[in-house]
Amino acid sequence: MSSLLKEVMSPQVMMVVYGFIAFVVVLYALSVLYVFIDANRRGCKFFWAWGLLSLIPFAGLIAYLVLRPHSYLADREEQELDMALRERQLAQYGTCPNCGTPIEKDFVVCPVCNTQVRNVCPSCKRPLDAHWKVCPYCRTHIQ
Repeated sequence: MSSLLKEVMSPQVMMVVYGFIAFVVVLYALSVLYVFIDANRRGCKFFWAWGLLSLIPFAGLIAYLVLRPHSYLADREEQELDMALRERQLAQYGTCPNCGTPIEKDFVVCPVCNTQVRNVCPSCKRPLDAHWKVCPYCRTHIQ
């Protein structure tokens, strides 16, 4: 049996076996590095803990892939900024004091509940803000 094993384990086969082992070791090291970098990018507070968990072969990487945050930190910040911008744009127009429907700048009444939300200039009939003393469109003094 020993002679058969020596014949099968020729230098070429041993080179392939060593190459395969080196490939697996490099792949394992890259997976650990990937977990460290990816956990940091995703904004995990304890990214180093994920890296330590990934040192457990295969199980650590699989656990990280299952339990990691679903998006990158930069993407979440961009989404939050986008939501804040949209809220600010909506707030710019205002809402109806009666029903809360978003209303635009030039609305005089709420299109849902018919509540008057702005004054109207007596001469040019354009919408005015409540605190204006003069119509900016036709210079009519408002009382």
